[in-house]
Amino acid sequence: MEIFFTILILILVVSISGVLTKMIPFRVPLPIVQIAMGALLAWPHFGLHVHFDPELFLVLLIPPLLFVDGWKTPTREFFQHGREIVVLVLVLVLVTVVGIGYLIHWLLPSIPLIAAFALAAVLSPTDAVALSSIVGKGRIPKNMMSVLEGEALMNDASGLVALKFAVAIAMGTMVFTVTGATIEFFKVAIGGLLSGIAVTWLYSKSLRLMSRWSGDDPATQIMFMMLLPFASYMIAEHIGVSGILAAVAAGMTISKAGVIRNAPLDMRLRADNVWGMLAFVFNGLVFIMLGLQLPGIWETSVHEAELDPQVETWMLFAAVGIIYCALLLLRFSWLWLMKNTSKVLMKKKPIEFTSYTTRELWLASFAGVRGAITLAGALSVPLFLPSGESFPARYLLVFIAAGVILFSLFMGVIALPLLLRGMTIGDKQADLNEIRMAKAAMAGVAIVSMNKMEERLSTSTEEQLDAEVISEVASRVTGYLRRRTAGTDEIEHNLMIEELERRFRLTALRAERGELYHLRATRKISNETLQTLLHDLDLLEALLVGKGQ
Repeated sequence: MEIFFTILILILVVSISGVLTKMIPFRVPLPIVQIAMGALLAWPHFGLHVHFDPELFLVLLIPPLLFVDGWKTPTREFFQHGREIVVLVLVLVLVTVVGIGYLIHWLLPSIPLIAAFALAAVLSPTDAVALSSIVGKGRIPKNMMSVLEGEALMNDASGLVALKFAVAIAMGTMVFTVTGATIEFFKVAIGGLLSGIAVTWLYSKSLRLMSRWSGDDPATQIMFMMLLPFASYMIAEHIGVSGILAAVAAGMTISKAGVIRNAPLDMRLRADNVWGMLAFVFNGLVFIMLGLQLPGIWETSVHEAELDPQVETWMLFAAVGIIYCALLLLRFSWLWLMKNTSKVLMKKKPIEFTSYTTRELWLASFAGVRGAITLAGALSVPLFLPSGESFPARYLLVFIAAGVILFSLFMGVIALPLLLRGMTIGDKQADLNEIRMAKAAMAGVAIVSMNKMEERLSTSTEEQLDAEVISEVASRVTGYLRRRTAGTDEIEHNLMIEELERRFRLTALRAERGELYHLRATRKISNETLQTLLHDLDLLEALLVGKGQ
């Protein structure tokens, strides 16, 4: 019963944190609010303490978070910026693990080198969600944000795979050699990707069969989809490949294979909202958990530092600052190197970094904030070795990881708005013109389809419809579509008409909804009729509100 109440309290706190960020008069990133609320809950006055299994923590939270990130990552932009993402994901992560690992071991010799590599591995992933919570949507240039999102998706996987290797070596279940580690890395990486693709392919093929069995019940279909990241992860881990990359691949395959596009209407409408809610809750739980652990991390770290003759308390805080600055400078140096290398060696097809100014290089550097995956990876480090001894310097690993997350968030809050001040982001008129062009193209195809349907109905012997009725309805719908294909001179007038019509329809729709509730209150209709008609009205309102945005 205690576990049940704890879960309810954590979910409630996550929900309240979303409200608090809207109430605070100035922008405070959601992760910082959630960390503060978690720390407040763990304060002795409240005394909420959560004990968890690190391996369970990793399995429960990581697969769905990576799955959603893979699903929401635009595939076209991801492959378009593939070169930039690769140099950030593979090379920069490797440089970070080795370089920062040696730095950590040098700063705190009580941390064994392999444990330092494990810590550097969990510090390498960046968090695009935490970044968006700091700067808001649409504030960072679109191309840069595409690179940052793709990097955050893939270095989550590469960083956690590197962590898995380091922990396996520390646990004595793997012997390190450069050749062996390289072969093993590619084996588990490629195997994980293929495993995730295969599981999602089987799911997509069986979706139609499941729809037939479940009678197009969206709840059943979405539940199957919710199990997909866990199935991908656990199957991959069972066969000895990367479950982390399997979850990423599953998410990206869902998007690329058109599973949602071909799904029943009700599932398409609900799946996005369900997964958005789950991503919000799971991300929030990770940061709440960090807040809950902070008092214990502080107490344990200070106590262990007092017992360790090689470590003093002030050294812990100094190490956090030095490690964050090293990560920031390493990231900036790598971007600067890529920019100048591209100018010399890739003149015909330069990479995205080539056009970055020094200001934009610093923006991309400070944008590499650490978040949920770093914390989840640090907390997933085993408590004990197979021999029963404590994992070497685990308290230091968790303390430094938590400190770097907090430091990167606070530095992002300070530096990113300053770097973005006065920066022109995109061309809103170009975006609007692109939307208008798409609508005009869609309307043109739709008009052709309408004309064919009118001809088919007019000559059909099965459809007993009056020719005048067919012509009247077709003209009404075609006229609406032709307004979208108008020339530049008429487009503003037509947009005004569409907006006015939308407002009238919304007013009528809301009046209809009020009358439905009145009819139900006076028992003139059943609850089943009320729910059916409300669902139709909700669909229409979602369409009309979407048009106005």
